[in-house]
Formats: sequence, C-alpha cells, structure tokens
Amino acid sequence: MVLQSGRTRQGIVYRQGALGRRPAVPTDAAELERRARRRMSAAAWAYVAGGAGEGATVRHNRAAFDRWRLVPRMLHGVTTRDLRTEVLGTRLDAPVLLAPVGAGALVRRDSDVLIARGAAAAGTPYILSNQGCSPMERTARAMGRTPFWYQLYWSTDERLVDSLIGRAEACGAQALVVTLDTTMLGWRPQDLNLGSLPFARGQGIAQYTSDPRFMEIVRERSQQPATGPRPPVTLGALRTLVSIAREHPGGFLANLRSREPRAAVETFLDIYSNPGLSWAHIETLRGRTRLPILLKGILHPADARRALSAGVDGIIVSNHGGRQVDRTIAALDALVQVRDAVGTAATVLFDSGIRTGADVALAMALGADACLLGRPHLYGLALAGADGVRQVIENVVAELDLTMGLAGVANLAELTPAVLQPAP
Repeated sequence: MVLQSGRTRQGIVYRQGALGRRPAVPTDAAELERRARRRMSAAAWAYVAGGAGEGATVRHNRAAFDRWRLVPRMLHGVTTRDLRTEVLGTRLDAPVLLAPVGAGALVRRDSDVLIARGAAAAGTPYILSNQGCSPMERTARAMGRTPFWYQLYWSTDERLVDSLIGRAEACGAQALVVTLDTTMLGWRPQDLNLGSLPFARGQGIAQYTSDPRFMEIVRERSQQPATGPRPPVTLGALRTLVSIAREHPGGFLANLRSREPRAAVETFLDIYSNPGLSWAHIETLRGRTRLPILLKGILHPADARRALSAGVDGIIVSNHGGRQVDRTIAALDALVQVRDAVGTAATVLFDSGIRTGADVALAMALGADACLLGRPHLYGLALAGADGVRQVIENVVAELDLTMGLAGVANLAELTPAVLQPAP
C-alpha cells in the first residue's frame, strides 16, 4: 500500500469531523500521549514512557528539535512530493520505520502481531523486537509483503546469537539491527519504583522461548537444583508461554517439567545481553550473516567511523529514547556530528525523539536517511490496536508531506541544511 498524501489524509479526518466523528487516535503528539497514558496500566506507562535517571536525556532529545527552524520558501510551484527512498535495499514509501520496542504485551495482548498488522496496513517497515512477545516467525507472517528488519541483542551465548540471526534470515528479514546500548539495563526509576521488570515475569522473551538453542540451555538448567530467590511467573506470562508452545509444538512445552517456565525466565535474565560486547564481536558479523548490518546506539563520531571500518552497512544514531543513560547528548545533536564525521555516502538513520512529521523533516535535513518512530506507535497501539498503529504512522507521514509541500520541498533530496537555520 502506498501511503496517502498529506492532503488526502487531512481531508479524510476533516470529512469525518463534518459527520460528527473525531479520530480515534489524536493527530497531535501531546494529546496522543495523554490519552495513551489514561489507557495504559501504571506498569505499561512506566516501561514505555519512562526514561533513565531523572529523565534528562528524554528532555534533551525533544529540546534539540527546538534549536532548529525550518525556513519555508514561497511561490515555488511544488504541487506533488516524492517521499520514497531506499535504505540498504529496502524500499520505503516514506522515510519512516517502526522502531523495536520490547514487552509490548504490557500495552496490549498480541502486541507484536498487532503492530505488524498496523505497519503493513500503512506500508511501513517494522524492526521486529528481540524482546518481543510473539515469536519472530509469527510477527513476520503478519507483515505480509511489507519489508521488515530484525533487532538483535547480543547474548552471552554465541550459539544463541547465531540461532537468532539464522531464524531472522529464514523468516525473511531484510536487515539486521544490532542494539549496542543495552548491554545492561539502565537505571529506570519509574520501573524500579513499581518493582516492575516485565522480563522477570515472562513478558518480552518470546524470541528466546521459541528458540531451540535457548530451550536447550533451559532444559539443562531445569535439571539442576534450584538455588536462591526466584522471580515470580504470572498467570499472564504462563499464558504467553503456552501460546508460544502452540506455535512451536516441538519446542518449549513439548516435554513440560514443573521448573521449565521459571527456568526460562531465570536463563533469560542471565544470558540475554552481553556486558562484554566489543568491536571484536562486531567484526565477526560479516561471516555470520548475509543480511545488511546496522548498529543502533551510535552517538560518538569516532564510533561511527569505526563501525563503518568494521564492515557494517549502516548506523542508527540513537540514545535508546533516553532510556539507558541519563544526561547524555541529545540524539539529534549527535546526528549532526556523526553525519559530519562519516560523510554523505554512509547510511545513517535516526532514532530517539521523533514525534511528528515536522520532526522527521528536520532530522532528514540534518542528515538522516530515514527515521525510526518509537513511543508514538505504542501509544496508537494502546488506543486502537493495529488500526491505532496505522493511524499514527499515516498522521506522521501526512504531516511530513504537508510540511515539505508548504516549504517548497519536492523530494527528500531537497531536505538539506539549506532549508534550516539555528534558533535565535
């Protein structure tokens, strides 16, 4: 499906208003967030909207956009805009992909599949989360013919890393996104104050419990005597595990033992991410996958240059939406520095802080080849499921299209620093 133009989307919303119907999903970012918060549980809101520490990095991400101004040109005669682009062989109708966000079942049951359906309805690629609540194979099927990428958290078990990569290739992922900035969970007070870690309750570990290598480790551990305190496994988590078992009848629950569900949680918490992740690990990737490789979490220009010299195909400038390290540089400020460091030919995507179509236009003008949309699509999911995800995407893209048209920008190549000026 080709995304609607800005005027078309705008006209649909206005016509509904003339009939007395307001959109189920607000068209502005602030009201979208407010209404989603009312719909979510306290634990869901803390996990999705919360940031690291005192939330300074979350604020920095948004404040960085206020340091720039678009300068529209008049009498330009631009009547149509071309938002299409291609990133590492993936064709995009607009320069937007859905970012991976784990533990989406906190927001709505069957979250990954619903997000995939919404993304597919909008013709927008989705980066499947390594911390998803549905096996990647099931989420991939929900994408239909719409492209998708796969996010990888590098486990301490190298055979598990290879297994996850192999499954992503087998189910049709068009790129591999390695998240670098979560070798350990950051200090997240909103979750901590609730004593809430979804993974400890079996939420967000479906890629693992559907993986044969992971379950091999679990079975080995489940045969060992239990020691020390054990995290609780909720009824909802067990239902999720049973659902995964139905998807993989030869896997997780085929030979259920009483300790396997709890052992799965304990095993995940032990091995899901590698605190010792280094450039030496990254340099092995080219021999482990045929997929284009992107590194997500780059903020320093020297890291960007080294990533490209290590043979990766692209980088994603991101501070994890402010969820990992407090008081870090804003991702948008980092984007400017990284693009200057790597030149115009390198593939550079942007993540962290995008809320609107105007934000996308600004990030593209500062050097992004495409942008990742994170929290807003979870807010749409909370309000209206798959259709809420679709509406959020279409609203963002419609505003991008209208912003370009009103500024006299006919295509993405014309979104350059020349259309901007620093704020006074």
